[in-house]
Amino acid sequence: MSTEILTLIAAGAAATRLDAMVAALAEMLAGLGARTGEIDFLAPDVACDLPFSGLDPDQADAAARLLLAERFAGVPIDLVVQHTAGRRKSLLLADMESTIIENEMLDELADFLGLRDEVAAITSRAMNGELDFVAALEARVALLRGMDAARLDEAALRIRVTPGAAALVATMRANGAAAVLVSGGFRVFTARIRDALGFDADVANDLLVENGRITGAVGLPIVTRDTKLDCLKRFAAERGIGLAATAAVGDGANDLPMLLAAGLGVAFRAKPSVAAASRVRIDHADLTALLYAQGYRQAEIVRPATR
Repeated sequence: MSTEILTLIAAGAAATRLDAMVAALAEMLAGLGARTGEIDFLAPDVACDLPFSGLDPDQADAAARLLLAERFAGVPIDLVVQHTAGRRKSLLLADMESTIIENEMLDELADFLGLRDEVAAITSRAMNGELDFVAALEARVALLRGMDAARLDEAALRIRVTPGAAALVATMRANGAAAVLVSGGFRVFTARIRDALGFDADVANDLLVENGRITGAVGLPIVTRDTKLDCLKRFAAERGIGLAATAAVGDGANDLPMLLAAGLGVAFRAKPSVAAASRVRIDHADLTALLYAQGYRQAEIVRPATR
C-alpha cells in the first residue's frame, strides 16, 4: 500500500502540461526505487495525486522539484509531498494580509497620507524577517497618528479577497473542520473578513482610536509570531486534536513558527525567507491548493459568494 502522496497543482498555462509532468514524475520516482500507484486526477487539468511508497518523502520532494525545474522551467506548477495518513485536517489557522486577502491594510491606510511606498517597504522587510515585527508595526502605526477613524471604513472598501479563500474556509467547515483567522493586523479588518468568509474566530491587534482619531498606538498585548503559534496549540487543544491534524497558511516571518508546527503548514506566495524555510509552499495556485493538498476533489469544493 502506498504510504506517501505527491500532489501537483497547476495554475494558468500549466493546465496543458499537467499530464506530461505527472507522467515524468512517476517515471522519475520509479527510477529512484519507489513503487508508484495509479495517478488520480482530483480536478481535470488542475490537480492530481501520485501515490508512492519506498522512498523518503523529503527525497521525493527534492527530486521532483529538480525534475520540474530542469524539464518544465517556467511552468506555473506547485507540488506537495506528504504522508497519506491523516491528510485531511480538522483545524485551519490562517494569516489574513497577503494570504486570505491580497492587501496589506497598513499600506492601504498609509496611502491616504501619501506614504504607501515608505510604509510598504517597511512591511516587506518585516514580513521577510529583516526587521523586528513589533518595532516595525509600532513605527508604521505611529505614522497614522491623528488620522480620521472614518478612513478605516474607506480602507475596508479596498479589501480584495484572495481567490480560493472563501472556498477553502467553506469546504473545510462543511467537512467538520474549524477555521480561525490570526493576524498581526487589526481586528477592525479581521472581524469583517471573519464574518464575510465564515471563520469561527479571529485573533488580531487593536488599533486604538480616541475622539474619532487614530492615536498612533496599538493595544497591548501585540499579536506576534509566538501568539500565532500559541493560538495553533490552543485551538487544537480545545478541539482535542494533535498538531498533526492542523493546517496553517501564511506568507510572512511572523507566520513561520505556526507553519512549521502545523501538520500541513503552507507558505502561500511567501516572502523569500519564509518560502525557503517551509517544507510546503504554494507559489502559483490560489488558496484552493490547500484543499487539493488535503485530497479534496473538485466536486467537493464549496464555492460560496462572499458576503
